[in-house]
Amino acid sequence: MTSKPYFEQVAGQWDRMRTTFFSTAVRDAALKVIQPQPGQTAADIGAGTGFLTEALLAAGLRVVAVDQSPGMIGEMRAKFGEEQVDYREGEAEKLPLAAAEVDHALANMFLHHVENPARAIAEMARIIKPGGHLVITDLDEHRHEFLLKEHHDRWPGFRREEVLGWLKAAGLLDSAVDCVGADCCSTSQCGADEARISIFIAHGRKG
Repeated sequence: MTSKPYFEQVAGQWDRMRTTFFSTAVRDAALKVIQPQPGQTAADIGAGTGFLTEALLAAGLRVVAVDQSPGMIGEMRAKFGEEQVDYREGEAEKLPLAAAEVDHALANMFLHHVENPARAIAEMARIIKPGGHLVITDLDEHRHEFLLKEHHDRWPGFRREEVLGWLKAAGLLDSAVDCVGADCCSTSQCGADEARISIFIAHGRKG
């Protein structure tokens, strides 16, 4: 099951929809981990309409924004232009970046949409330079079935110890999975269910 048609459909509405799901506290936590320095390059994986990219640009970084949806990339182009963002269409398990191409890789609410999360994490680790960071913010394990059906999530969140194992298997140092201190909130289109799911932040450093 692919989420690509869903995100193509909602691309023009995503900025508004996103504000009801999670707050900027999520990206603040991610940037705190990487301690961005002006002039560095970061990959925003599963970039959507640029929630992370916006903050990375404000911190003085150049961004490689990767998404499978041409519609989402089009929204980003209209918002940020071409000068500081390199837009690339691509899939999680085969990222369109060279090895050690970027200083940092970040992915927000992306992992639960990919077919093979362990492979996606290994790919994100591959593209970062030695000393750089991989940071993932995503959903803790949950039982809200409507997210799988209506939002086309591939996975109902993750167990933190499982994500930690994937980080270590990818060869990342100082790996950790912690609580962001924020929830993701969503309501079923059918009005039958409401989700409040805690968000974790997973990170590691390339040796």
